[in-house]
Amino acid sequence: MLHGRYGKVIKPSYRKNFWKNKKVFLTGHTGFKGSWLSLILNILGAKVVGYSLKPKNRKNLFTLASLDKIFYKSIYGDIRDYKKLKKSISSFAPEIIIHMAAQPLVRQSYFEPQYTYEVNTLGTLNVLNISNQIKSIKAGLIVTTDKVYENNNLKTYYKEDDKLGGIDPYSSSKACAELICSTYINSFLTREKKYFATARAGNVIGGGDFSHDRIVPDYFKSLKKGIIFLRYPNSIRPWQYVMDPLMGYLSLLENLFKNKKKYIGAWNFGPKKNTEKKVIEVIQSLNKNFNNCVKIRINQKSLKNYYESKNLHLDSAKAKKFLKWEPKYNAKKSIELTAEWHKGFVKGCDIFFLTRKQILEYLNL
Repeated sequence: MLHGRYGKVIKPSYRKNFWKNKKVFLTGHTGFKGSWLSLILNILGAKVVGYSLKPKNRKNLFTLASLDKIFYKSIYGDIRDYKKLKKSISSFAPEIIIHMAAQPLVRQSYFEPQYTYEVNTLGTLNVLNISNQIKSIKAGLIVTTDKVYENNNLKTYYKEDDKLGGIDPYSSSKACAELICSTYINSFLTREKKYFATARAGNVIGGGDFSHDRIVPDYFKSLKKGIIFLRYPNSIRPWQYVMDPLMGYLSLLENLFKNKKKYIGAWNFGPKKNTEKKVIEVIQSLNKNFNNCVKIRINQKSLKNYYESKNLHLDSAKAKKFLKWEPKYNAKKSIELTAEWHKGFVKGCDIFFLTRKQILEYLNL
């Protein structure tokens, strides 16, 4: 049965009872994707301990939805603090670990390159090294990004075995994390019958993302002024609704938990081929949803100072073939649901129930 704080019990339509009472340690639980995943796991009946930095601003999904109340324990800590992280994991003795804590912004990585590498690379190393020492852990997932590939800016669909790289510090730090994961998976974890994998998702959109330098949050901020500044309006990105990759992660973890060695390694979770959208097309779609006309301006200054890839495509054939996973929502539907969430937020709706409603609607498809 599907559980969750408040609300009626409904018949399960996805993952049945696998997650009921599973002990899950989740890093980055206060972030955008971490908050959504926390609520999903709560609905599925998992027992979750979260470990993350405290949100800097009040306007974030974790705080707005009062998600701290759904955890077995919510711990505020730095992923670089090895001693505190190890104590937090070992005292809980989880069966599954999901690592999502990160410095997730490309532009910020130019301002804070050392911090970005410490969090994204060494933070991942901390999680892996501790996981190798905790006997209770049977499966784990390290979430990286679609930007780990050496991008040639062609209309190439990157597969999991393509060359890793990254010009900007963020992409490079995540590629480094992938290399560390590969080493630990093959040299240590698998030998101890701990099955780990990495997940590379596209540009995730959904309600509750208030991050800086992300196109959808920037659009909502621009509604009052009526102008949005874009760096690369014609850049193509693999946009996808937040629920799609998250459910892919859970499907992968189930298979890893069942001691299926063939599921270790890297996995792409992106939109269907030929459904990617340009940045400007996303803005146009949002304008339609809000009966608005936010004007677009090009930020020429940022073009000179920062590198960003023009084309980015993921090949998710592996996930479709072996996990039977594929996105349920296209870009149009994803944008509509994101707009619906934001309209509810503006109207003062209960954020917990608003988010939970969209999760349950997805699970019952």
